[in-house]
Amino acid sequence: MRRAARPDLLGNWGEILQTQNLSGDRIMDPVSRWLLITRASVFPMTIFSALIGGLLAVGAPGANWACFSLALVGLVVAHAANNMINDYFDLDGGVDTEGYARTLYAPHPILSGLTTQRRLLWAIATLNLIDLAILVLLAWVQGASIVYFALAGLFISVFYVAPPVLLKHRGLGEPGVFVVWGPLMIGGTYLATTGTLPVWVLAASLPYALLVTTVLIGKHVDKLDADSAKGIRTLPVILGRDRALALNRVLMAGYYVSVVVAVATGVLGVWTLVVLLSIPRLRETLAVYNAAPPDAAPPGYPIWPLWYVAWAFRLNRQAGALLVAGLLVNGFVPIYL
Repeated sequence: MRRAARPDLLGNWGEILQTQNLSGDRIMDPVSRWLLITRASVFPMTIFSALIGGLLAVGAPGANWACFSLALVGLVVAHAANNMINDYFDLDGGVDTEGYARTLYAPHPILSGLTTQRRLLWAIATLNLIDLAILVLLAWVQGASIVYFALAGLFISVFYVAPPVLLKHRGLGEPGVFVVWGPLMIGGTYLATTGTLPVWVLAASLPYALLVTTVLIGKHVDKLDADSAKGIRTLPVILGRDRALALNRVLMAGYYVSVVVAVATGVLGVWTLVVLLSIPRLRETLAVYNAAPPDAAPPGYPIWPLWYVAWAFRLNRQAGALLVAGLLVNGFVPIYL
């Protein structure tokens, strides 16, 4: 008797985390299914924000690393729930349809048959209950002020696409992402770790907030025509393609400028200047943003028709990882100007 083929689990997971897709010749497994449903390939941005918040707390009086670990888990769970909420409401509101960009670059949880609408709602509810339990514990240990950060993040997360607010449809999705992945996540993680939140931590959160915002702007430039046709006024739709691309170039360069300024003013340690090692990738990314996208997907390119977002995310991974590395070294050998 012939044995049934088994999925290559590590190969599956690695491919999904790199491309947000699973090749047709691979066998789907339950973990891969949920990595696709939750869009796990973008979790590194949240992990970086949490790590930045935690590493800023190294040496702070009363730092509680168990609470930091809970905050890190809670933020990743919240990001997973947020991605599913976006897909649920965009489908329910008629935005996500067959042929729309969301269904082309990666499998849509419902339209691709990965799950049903009902199961997606159950998954969203389950993850939010997990986050509620984490929030109650953190508030009990570190104080009720952490609740305000969680509620602000939840509001932006839900009403990014949910009526009646529809932040994404009003050009407010990009500012919302800046606030969430910067002050709320980084500041909130510091608060969860130490029970306090100095103003300098909020200032230190701004460079990475800029970098995450470039990813969303890149994605919305890629979807500009489709969004405009559906009446979705993202920031690139409001600004127009050329201005939106110019804005993203400024924000990408602004990340490096803001890190240098933060070091010069003593907000960040000197070791964080290691982010300058990613300037070659910045130059490569800016060159892409100065040129028109190709007419068709390059060989092996996994997320077509998206283009600009991939380059922004590629820059984010390297430049964000270097910032985390600089903060880690600074935790052991602090040097400030």
